[in-house]
Amino acid sequence: MRHTISVLVENKFGVLSRISGLFSGRGYNIESLSVGETIDPQVSVMTIVTVGDDWIIEQITKQLNKLIDVIKVVDMTELDHVEREMVLIKVAPRQEDKAEVLRLAEIFRGRVIDSSQKTYTIEITGDEKKIAALVELLKPMGIKEFVRTGKIAIAREGIRKP
Repeated sequence: MRHTISVLVENKFGVLSRISGLFSGRGYNIESLSVGETIDPQVSVMTIVTVGDDWIIEQITKQLNKLIDVIKVVDMTELDHVEREMVLIKVAPRQEDKAEVLRLAEIFRGRVIDSSQKTYTIEITGDEKKIAALVELLKPMGIKEFVRTGKIAIAREGIRKP
């Protein structure tokens, strides 16, 4: 099962290397990784998406908690939470498809952040399903380039999953 793990860490040199080394050293894969400062510049939050059964996730959590620079580890999968990704999609549509690309961007609440005579670059944020749906609709229209952030997640206040 896929898990989203939030790791609060001290914002120090080498922390990312130690955490990624923990995963690779034990043969666990990181599907996505997003890191950024919190409101406190001394602390960063890492959002790691990985796959494993309950035993593997428990081992990952225990090992992460043993690292000196780790402040807190939370498996967001067990909490009621909100998660998002951002994607930039460069589309090179034929002339007759340009209006449809713009219409799809609007329907999915995306924004055209750059355009040239031949391409549009669309920014969209949302969950995996929303992003996948837009990508599938744009594929026949000529996706030229595609980049996505890792997932980020935040728990909803005071609510645990039943």
